[in-house]
Amino acid sequence: MPDDLRPWPGPDAGHSDLVNLEQRRQALEQEFQRDASFSPVFVVLTLGAALIATLGLLANSPAVVIGAMVVAPWILPLQAMAFEVLRGSLPSFGRALRTLLLGVLLGVSVSWSVGMLVGLATFGEEVAARTQPNVLDLGVALAAGAVAMFAKLRKEAISALAGLAIAVALVPPMCVVGLSLSAGQWPEAGGALLLFLTNLLGILSGAMVALALLERPMRGRLLHSRLGLTSLALTALLVVPLGGSFLSLLAQSRHQAAERRISELVQQSLRNETITLGRDSKLEDVRILWDQDPPLIVARATVSAPDLPSPTQVAEVEAFINRRLKPRRFRLVVQRTAIEVVAPQPPAASGPAPSATTAPQRP
Repeated sequence: MPDDLRPWPGPDAGHSDLVNLEQRRQALEQEFQRDASFSPVFVVLTLGAALIATLGLLANSPAVVIGAMVVAPWILPLQAMAFEVLRGSLPSFGRALRTLLLGVLLGVSVSWSVGMLVGLATFGEEVAARTQPNVLDLGVALAAGAVAMFAKLRKEAISALAGLAIAVALVPPMCVVGLSLSAGQWPEAGGALLLFLTNLLGILSGAMVALALLERPMRGRLLHSRLGLTSLALTALLVVPLGGSFLSLLAQSRHQAAERRISELVQQSLRNETITLGRDSKLEDVRILWDQDPPLIVARATVSAPDLPSPTQVAEVEAFINRRLKPRRFRLVVQRTAIEVVAPQPPAASGPAPSATTAPQRP
């Protein structure tokens, strides 16, 4: 008999343990079979969650999108898939997978239809945030999948399921796929699909590991399940595409930290160290062009004296920055805008108005 299908519990268990374990197995099997069914309730919740998520994404409203995450029922067949992998029942696994795929098709159809109806060419931050997944998203999905399975098996922790649904959203990424396809944005659709696959495989793997650790009849079965090991391998392979995004995120974070530090140094130098911009002057902003070699610092300032800062003073500030940021080197330019102060003319001196005088006339 294949390892995936061998009976459990083990032969060394006592009679009472065998009875309890069999009852537990039957109870779990019935519950997960219900979760794997493509029922009218599943359809209604899927359509409602997809519509709410799509409208929330179009309105760029995080609160509405969170509401869709709570309503979405897709984690139920996904947990059933994890159970059937360890139980070794491929037909039941296929049934749960079919339910999930039908839900995904419904969700994408709703979002694509709404996107075509509304006809927006660009979307807000809520959509953009779901097009660039990284390794952190995979870590969240793994942890949430494990905790979600724990809450499923331990009814006293059931209150955590709503928060877990928010932590690992399955419906919003697929709604982003539909919206991106409706606008012809293929790269964004691919990024959102990668996020969905990341959440799906992460939840599945985390749930399988938790189930194998928490349920005595399941212990040791994960290492003997080819389908389970394949799922874990696919999850591990996601590190390759997600790692690139994570490295880009790290580089962006370093650049932002460097920009803040350099901005503080420029302001300190302009105001306290080497030069004075003049009365009523103000440093507006500092930005860095990292694509140049060396990077170029562009400081924009409004000044009350049109000849400040001078080229010599800018060179002094540049040298000050490079001393503080060794071994990195930067170039500095200042875009100055002169402030012209205009005031009303002072009023004339008070007193009786002058009048014309005439010579006295003689009689």
